[in-house]
Amino acid sequence: MIITNHYGLPQTFVNVVERPTYTKGKAHMSVTELLSSPQIVQLKARHSQDIEVDVTDMIWSIFGSAVHSILEQGKDANHIVEQRLHADIDGWHISGAIDLQIVSDEGIEINDYKTVSVWAVMNEKPEWEQQLNIYAWLVETVKQAPITKIKIVAILKDWKGAEAETRSNYPAKQVVTIDIPIWSMEQREAFIKERIHLHSEALFANDTNEPLPECTPAECWEKPTTYAVKKDGGVRAKSVHASLEEAENALLEAGKGYNLEVRNGERTRCAKYCDVAPWCQQYKTYLEEK
Repeated sequence: MIITNHYGLPQTFVNVVERPTYTKGKAHMSVTELLSSPQIVQLKARHSQDIEVDVTDMIWSIFGSAVHSILEQGKDANHIVEQRLHADIDGWHISGAIDLQIVSDEGIEINDYKTVSVWAVMNEKPEWEQQLNIYAWLVETVKQAPITKIKIVAILKDWKGAEAETRSNYPAKQVVTIDIPIWSMEQREAFIKERIHLHSEALFANDTNEPLPECTPAECWEKPTTYAVKKDGGVRAKSVHASLEEAENALLEAGKGYNLEVRNGERTRCAKYCDVAPWCQQYKTYLEEK
């Protein structure tokens, strides 16, 4: 990876990024990679020397690492912090680093720290449930101890007190604890094997120079095109529709003084947040068709 510093941040920022402490050990794949798009994982491996990232785009990653480091200092005698566990399944060696394990006579509670936006806790994040249940599988497989709870501890980097006072569903404070449903052992293993199968297919395609399996709409963070009926000169839409036909009917019902606004969809991750988008044939085809 090529690290740039186009906005002239102090060299210490660059040094931190260029001296990562993260390692997945001898694992074939980390839990984070297992949950990632198989196509993205293979493109990152293929173009690891070509990917260019500016240090300014990694500020929140640096901040998240700092939070983890500080919270390590607050451990109690029954706490295990930042422990990386390893286990084998279907011929693959999987590893995951668990932020906090709270050990009791009943078993082990898993906590995972996230430095995220308010949006992340106000909307469903299925990958959080998946990640923590893989951690639960790792703990029970390696330690033979039952899992009592799994939780997300979300630190909200853009929380605003004024919003908390006026919006009913807005987080009350800048730190939120979220209980995650615990899957059965069978459900966890089935999910992990399914992810391994998808990554195995992508790895084989990469090794044999075959087209890589495409990302799903969810993995592209795809937003579909929608159609809004708006009052002339208005800011907010009277109604928003998934199809042009529905929107045109709504426009007729609204009568004079209303117009139709097309809100073009996009693949947000591909456009703004994917390091390998320049080498992705799926995204190139999407842009050509669009």
